[in-house]
Amino acid sequence: SMGFQPPYNVEGAIYAKYVLDTVKDPKIAILFQNDDYGKDYRDGFLEALGDKKDLVVKMLPYETSDPTVDSQIVALKDSGANVFFNVTIPKFAAQAIRKACEIDWKPLQLLNNVSSSVKSTLTPAGLDCSKDIITAQWQRDPSSPQWKDTEGYKEWAAFMDSEIPDGDRGDVNYAFGYSASRMLHHVLANCKDMTREGIMACSANIKDLQLPMVLPGILVNTSATDFYPIQAEQLSKFDGKQWVLFGKIIDASSK
Repeated sequence: SMGFQPPYNVEGAIYAKYVLDTVKDPKIAILFQNDDYGKDYRDGFLEALGDKKDLVVKMLPYETSDPTVDSQIVALKDSGANVFFNVTIPKFAAQAIRKACEIDWKPLQLLNNVSSSVKSTLTPAGLDCSKDIITAQWQRDPSSPQWKDTEGYKEWAAFMDSEIPDGDRGDVNYAFGYSASRMLHHVLANCKDMTREGIMACSANIKDLQLPMVLPGILVNTSATDFYPIQAEQLSKFDGKQWVLFGKIIDASSK
């Protein structure tokens, strides 16, 4: 089998390198979900810090059974951190952003892509409280008006009109599912050997495929020794209404 989206540790490393490149005298606080998902992000971030891991002044986990993460946010603020890496699923991400806002903690906030949905996370947290948060993106947020006139969005919207007319157009999971299915369609349409072995061989031979709801310029590439279809992301800052891309596409596979 193979995954689809960028590995969490790769995304974590992207954030760490951004902090090292742009923040003077960073003091970093990390909130992470206490499972493999959260630890992958955390470990990728720490690995990318290299010999500067002591820049992390406070690191706290949370459990999915916790009612809130309010106490963790207060403790992270009290650490004196000026950078906050928020590794949480949408419910807790919204809580963390809102609580930081309520207690007037204004670090550089880095939000994992898992919770970057404007509809699911930033709106419940409060759009004003979410302003200037940074995330790394690889797919187009269907709720953002910047994509409405692109061919990729139009293709996805036509599919939704035809097949899922009652689907929530603001839910990024519909875009995720469509992109994954388009990749599978590409594999099967270009594969002559439909045995399991043949399909796996074709899946490991995708070259420069642009998917409709993946950011322009982020291409799917696989090989017999590389089972990670998407390994590139681009940093983005929330302006209070939508995510605004900045900087260059960062391709981990080229490193």
